[in-house]
Amino acid sequence: MSKNLVRIGVAVLTTLLILLVLWQFRTVVAYVLISLMLAATMRPIFNRLAGKRFIVRLIWIFSYVLIAGGLGYLLLLIIRESGSELQSLAQSVSDKDKWNFYLGANSSIQQNILARIPSPSVLFRAIIGNNGELVVPALLGIAQGIGGVIAAIAIIVILSIYWGTNQIHFERLWLSLLPSDQRTRARGIWRTIEPDIGRYIRGQLVQSLLAGVLFGVGYWLLGSPYPVLLASVGALACLVPVVGAVLALIPPLLVGVLTSVQLSLFMVLYTFIVLIAILIWVKPRLSNRRWNNSILTVILLIALADVFGIIGIILAPPLSVVLQILWYRLVSHRSVSGAATNITDLKERLVTLQETISTMEETPIPLVTSSIERISNLIAEAEPILLVQEKSTE
Repeated sequence: MSKNLVRIGVAVLTTLLILLVLWQFRTVVAYVLISLMLAATMRPIFNRLAGKRFIVRLIWIFSYVLIAGGLGYLLLLIIRESGSELQSLAQSVSDKDKWNFYLGANSSIQQNILARIPSPSVLFRAIIGNNGELVVPALLGIAQGIGGVIAAIAIIVILSIYWGTNQIHFERLWLSLLPSDQRTRARGIWRTIEPDIGRYIRGQLVQSLLAGVLFGVGYWLLGSPYPVLLASVGALACLVPVVGAVLALIPPLLVGVLTSVQLSLFMVLYTFIVLIAILIWVKPRLSNRRWNNSILTVILLIALADVFGIIGIILAPPLSVVLQILWYRLVSHRSVSGAATNITDLKERLVTLQETISTMEETPIPLVTSSIERISNLIAEAEPILLVQEKSTE
């Protein structure tokens, strides 16, 4: 009896100590989790490079660099145009003395509302101060945080590249911390979690980009003076789980109140149609609704946003997927099928074979090189098929 109490006490104290250490290093833990999610998102890119010849790898890497550079340049153009439109919007608000909504020429409701609501220019001066004195501290805070953001992005990208290019070695490292009889099961769970996380994040990014493009084109055709700014805000809002669709409807509504009520109604209606179309035709093809638990996601979103801010909002949806997979694998369905484990074993043996060949003094004959490349391609082609069959039998 006393031994059991001692064991329970040691387990509780050890758990509390681990939680305390994680809390003290919570920022580092958040960076590691984000880098793992980014590596899972880019896993198809790393798999495409695996087993290829050096020249082929260089060609693919050069193509990826060109695509990333083009997307980065496009992002800079969007940021610059959004900043210009934001400046124009701020100038328009500062000069506006009345709101643009009318319920009738002599409506008493309209007169009561307008009498109680401050004009746009008054609200603008209240936000930035009479002479803009509230803007300078905000700009200084943003400037001070830019360095930290750049450093965090660099750390996350470097870690994600390491996790992606050294997948087998990374798995060996963290699996070595577990008892030998639990490594196979843990590896199978990890092999189930990572593809689902990557698929979820890729689906969210594609939905956000598609929504941003449709928003921008539609707002421009409708005659909005701020199409890029509104489309950018709407695309970012679509990344927020559960309430993202509601947040995407607010900017065109508010801007329309400042410009034209009729234009605002058309933009809100168009935004609603785009969101419904993406929800019906795009989202089911990109994401797995099996792990879509809105209640758990909202709880994690509130808790992590309070601790980590924006980083917590980013971590909440993938972490919700991870918790649901762990519950499914460890509690509701304890049996783990062997497809993921067998694929991992084959990959480890292939890596060992490649390392052995690379240490040989003599250059391997072309037959050996082509055979290794062919085996790597067969494993890459068989992995998604086996995983699909595994999920269909559960």
